[in-house]
Amino acid sequence: MCVDAVPPPSRVLTRRGILAGAAALAGTVAVAAPATAAERRGTTGGDRAAGGDLVVRGGTLLDPSTGEVTEDAVVVIRAGVVRAAGARAHTEVPRGLEILEAHGRWILPGLVDAHIHLSTADEARDAVLRGATSARSGSTNFYQDIAVRELARHTPTQAPRLRAAGIFVTPHLGDTVLADPALTPLARLRDGVRSAQSLRRVVEVNLARGADVIKTRVNERAGLPDQDPLTQVYSHEQLSEIVAAARHGGKGVLCHSYSEKGCHDAVTAGIRSLEHGAFVGERTLHEMRRRGTYFTPTLTAIAGLAESPDPVLAERGRTYLPVLKQAVRAAHELGVPLAAGTDSSGGTIDPVGREIELMRAAGLPALDAIRTATTGAARLLGLERTVGRLARGFAGDVIVVDGDPLADVSVLKKPERVVRAGIAL
Repeated sequence: MCVDAVPPPSRVLTRRGILAGAAALAGTVAVAAPATAAERRGTTGGDRAAGGDLVVRGGTLLDPSTGEVTEDAVVVIRAGVVRAAGARAHTEVPRGLEILEAHGRWILPGLVDAHIHLSTADEARDAVLRGATSARSGSTNFYQDIAVRELARHTPTQAPRLRAAGIFVTPHLGDTVLADPALTPLARLRDGVRSAQSLRRVVEVNLARGADVIKTRVNERAGLPDQDPLTQVYSHEQLSEIVAAARHGGKGVLCHSYSEKGCHDAVTAGIRSLEHGAFVGERTLHEMRRRGTYFTPTLTAIAGLAESPDPVLAERGRTYLPVLKQAVRAAHELGVPLAAGTDSSGGTIDPVGREIELMRAAGLPALDAIRTATTGAARLLGLERTVGRLARGFAGDVIVVDGDPLADVSVLKKPERVVRAGIAL
C-alpha cells in the first residue's frame, strides 16, 4: 500500500510553530518570521541573541588546525565572536572587558559532538557544560532537536549550536508517526516505511520541518538485546532513495550501520557519514576515502554497552569495541575523515572528551584525536569557518582544561570552564 500523493506540510507554517515554541523555552517573545538563510546555515551571524564580551587570558592556547601551541595567550571575544587570539605580548586587548584567568591551564575551542540525541533543555545545557558547544543531532522522536537548535540561537548558553536531524527514517516509526500530521498516513503501511514513496515522504516532512540533515539506518540496533545489529533493514536501492530525496532538499544523510555489507551499501548509496560501523571492511573504507565519506564510530556508546547490566548487551559491547577500535585505526591510516560523536541519549550526556580519549586509545595521535572533535567534526557539519578553532572571525566558544591535552587527552572529559558565545559558564 502506498502513501497518498499529497504535498508535504507547509514549510512556513511549521517553522513558525517551531520558532514560537523555542522562543517560549528561551523566555523570549515568540518570533513569527521564518529563519533567514544565515540562520538556517547555523553560522555565527545567525544567532539571534548577541554574544558576550570576554578576554580569556594567561593560558596555553592550542590551535587544532595547525597544532601550534602558544603560551601566555589571550583570546579576545566581542559580541560572541573571536576578534583576536595569540600571544599576550603581541595581541591588543581592549580595556573594560570581563577577564577569565586561565594561568596554568590550556585553552581550546569548544568541542563538537557529531552524534548526539538532545530531547530536553536540561540535556542541551548539560552537553554545553561538558564541553560540546556545537553538535549534530542523531534524531529525536518528535522534532525536539529542531526546537533545541532554535533555543541555542535565542540563548546560546542553554544549548550547543546544533545541526538538527528531525525524526529517524526507519522502517517502523512507532509513536513517531504522531510527530507531524503529515506522517499519520504511514501508520497504515503493513510493511512499514519501505517503499520509495514512503521513504521520500518521511524525508520531505523532515525537510519541511527544517531539518539540517537526514538520519537513517541500514542495520538493526545494537542497544536492544532482542535485535541483531548485523541484520540489514534497508537495501542499497532504498538507501539511494533516501539519499536522493535528501539531496533534492540540499541535505546530507548520516546512516546507522554495523555490518560490512550494510556499511558498503550505505556508502555507495551516497551517504555523508557512516555512524557506528563496527564491522566496516577495508573495501568500504577505501570507498569512503575516495568519496570523502565521514566515519563517526561512536566509541563511547559501544564502550557503554560493555558496562550494561544486560548480559547480551555487555557481551556485545565487549565483542564490538576492539573490532571498532581496529576499524577506527584502519580508517585513520587510510585517510578516511573521522568525527567524534558520543551517541548520548535518554538523559545521560557523555562528555565528547570521552570520545576523544577512545579515539586516542584506538591508535590516533593525540592531536588527530582532538581534531575529530574540532576541525574534523566542524567540516562534517559545514561549520569549518565558524567552529573548531580560536581565530579571528570564529565563534567565541572556548573550553579551559587543567592539563596538557597533547600529553593526556583525558583532561578534555572535565573542562574547568566553558565559554559559549563569549559568555563564561
